[in-house]
Amino acid sequence: MDLADILKSKKAVVGVVGLGYVGLPMAVTIAKKGYKVIGFEVSDYAIEHVNGGQNYIGDVDDADLSKVVKEGFLSATADYSKISGVNVIIIAVPTPLDKYHQPDTSFIEQVTKSMAPYIQKQTLVVLESTTYPGTTREIIVPELEKHGLKIGSDVYVAFSPERVDPGNEHFKTSNTPKVVGGMTPACNAVAKVLYESILDAPVHCVSSPEVAEMEKIYENTFRNINIALANEMTVLCERMGISIWEVIDAAKTKPYGFMAFYPGPGVGGHCIPIDPFYLTWKAREYDFHTRLIELAGEINIAMPEYVVIRANKILNKKGISISRAKLLLIGAAYKKDIRDMRESPIEGVIIELERYNAEFDIHDPYVDEFHNEKNGKLYKTTQLGNLKKYDLIIIITDHSKLDYHLLAQSGVAILDTRNACKQLTGNNIEVL
Repeated sequence: MDLADILKSKKAVVGVVGLGYVGLPMAVTIAKKGYKVIGFEVSDYAIEHVNGGQNYIGDVDDADLSKVVKEGFLSATADYSKISGVNVIIIAVPTPLDKYHQPDTSFIEQVTKSMAPYIQKQTLVVLESTTYPGTTREIIVPELEKHGLKIGSDVYVAFSPERVDPGNEHFKTSNTPKVVGGMTPACNAVAKVLYESILDAPVHCVSSPEVAEMEKIYENTFRNINIALANEMTVLCERMGISIWEVIDAAKTKPYGFMAFYPGPGVGGHCIPIDPFYLTWKAREYDFHTRLIELAGEINIAMPEYVVIRANKILNKKGISISRAKLLLIGAAYKKDIRDMRESPIEGVIIELERYNAEFDIHDPYVDEFHNEKNGKLYKTTQLGNLKKYDLIIIITDHSKLDYHLLAQSGVAILDTRNACKQLTGNNIEVL
């Protein structure tokens, strides 16, 4: 029985390397389809929680995780020797940027070296971690070939970008269309069988891993650039006394040729603030300067500073110095209705406020405390109390469960960076 037949029969064992925001939802999705799944992790916390059926990822249903663990379809381990018993390996490890905004592929390199000695013939290896075009071919393939494995016959290798959107109520791992780029047509065919058997969504095959790797970066660069345009227009519209939010609402009435993107205090999450820099780094290898992408990054990175500039203006109108003011920051997570703090704009806002020695509290119904990667400090959030003790409230994240009427009725000046108070009126509300 070849690998495609093993996959179709649901007799395959699937290994998912990395049980984070991408890996755990995928592992649970596969286990729910009746495959035995082994999760490989270096984190004792993750291993203990998975094996105990305890969830720690927002986009995973607690009951689903508990059920597949209890029924024996999912387990977690740190022992890479168990790779010898799997038919499929899905790699979903972090791909951060270093301090010079260059890709850090060390996690991919480490897991590939750890796994390669144990990989058996007739195994499918898929990289899902977002990265620059060429990673699959340049890092994973050579390591497998060192161990005498022939790509396309002994092992099948492909890249298939993750498309996780934390907090999205409609599109989850199971029903989001999948892109697959195999090293050979045979690799594509086997990977397609896998994903069609575990997803309730179409699978689109492309001609190479590089196309699939570029596709993922293009998705997020597209969003990054359009958000930057909205942010730049916000700064201009504020000077001209025009509401950018009203402008966007008017533009949305056109049924073709326009897609609404909104301004904010900065961009967050693992993808949009990071992925474009993979491409700018790789482009230098081809003597190409990605001017538009880098400019968009500069605009978006500057938004936390702009938020504090606007806060300063509001306080100055009240005759209060920001260094003597008491502020309340509403929302810490990078987007609404989740607890994910990765690259959250609040980190930059805090840095700017602390330059002025400003005093502030933070409230987020989803986040109790967080570590600010930009300054290494730990911050704890607080419960809402007497709002009148604050000179200014800044809405950073527009969580649905927040009581915006309560904030508006307090009479305290509000800087709303998300247009969360759009249904409310009051002279104390100023929108970014």
